[in-house]
Amino acid sequence: MAAAAAAPRFHRLHLVTMGAALLLLLALCLQAGAGQRKKENLLAEKVEQLMEWSSRRSVIRMNGDKFRRFVKAPPRNYSVIVMFTALQPQRQCSVCRQANEEYQVLANSWRYSSAFSNKLFFTVVDYDEGADVFQQLNMNSAPTFMHFPPKGKPKRADTFDLQRIGFAAEQLAKWIADRTDVHIRVFRPPNYSGTIALALLVSLVGGLLYLRRNNLEFIYNKTGWAMAALCVVFAMTSGQMWNHIRGPPYAHKNPQNGQVSYIHGSSQAQFVAESHIILLLNAAITMGMVLLNEAATSKGDVGKRRIICLVGLGLVVFFFSLLLSIFRSKYHGYPYSFLIK
Repeated sequence: MAAAAAAPRFHRLHLVTMGAALLLLLALCLQAGAGQRKKENLLAEKVEQLMEWSSRRSVIRMNGDKFRRFVKAPPRNYSVIVMFTALQPQRQCSVCRQANEEYQVLANSWRYSSAFSNKLFFTVVDYDEGADVFQQLNMNSAPTFMHFPPKGKPKRADTFDLQRIGFAAEQLAKWIADRTDVHIRVFRPPNYSGTIALALLVSLVGGLLYLRRNNLEFIYNKTGWAMAALCVVFAMTSGQMWNHIRGPPYAHKNPQNGQVSYIHGSSQAQFVAESHIILLLNAAITMGMVLLNEAATSKGDVGKRRIICLVGLGLVVFFFSLLLSIFRSKYHGYPYSFLIK
């Protein structure tokens, strides 16, 4: 009898326990669903806000609060490229201004391309607006480019190697493609300064020819034409046209140790000073070749011709070795050298 009476009670207790468990499971499911919806709403708000800012300007300026909310804090389903810089005049960071110009070119190329989407955003954190961000990331140099992926923390490769590669927009685009699979075709605004300078030069030459229209014997001067041709060759082979198109800095000063570099360490870029150095080296090699030709073809004193020959040979050998050493410093792994390594 006692066992028969206990059975219904046990059954009722089991039903109550099952009901409580079901209610608890339902509450957990509802809470998880609410949390998921809250996360989705938060992500949608962040993407919408970033897209609104991007519609106004290609590079979004951020302070510490915006950086922590939109770049560091989850949820995220987008990549963020951040340039840490110091653009205020009192910082006197000329490299920051030059890098910012290239960064703006890249961001504009992405903003106005047909492939533009909400999967990638370009932002900038200035030291005077987000010093706490610099401290949080233990960052003590500028400019620095970093990629923050949609999930997880940035890896070592997510920091752009500016010292080795340079900050040209094309190099930044290649790095971004490696990190995000987003390919950006760089479009640069047209630069008409070279066309204007050429037009002024043509006008000046035409004016001089008109003024001396009754005395044009100098046009038939072979030496003058040869010197003009050499000047054109030196300008083209030294990269002067590249400088007019890209507008690189004259040299680069390392913000950490203050060392000035006149030769760019990458084959994809060069400084203005580097072009001048190459021009002078080519001119010295040409002078050596002219002296060798003079020693071989002239009919003067043998001793004098021998001295001219030795000087010409020395110029060619020494300055060609310098030129080759610069080539090796830019094309890493090039095996050949001459006198100077």
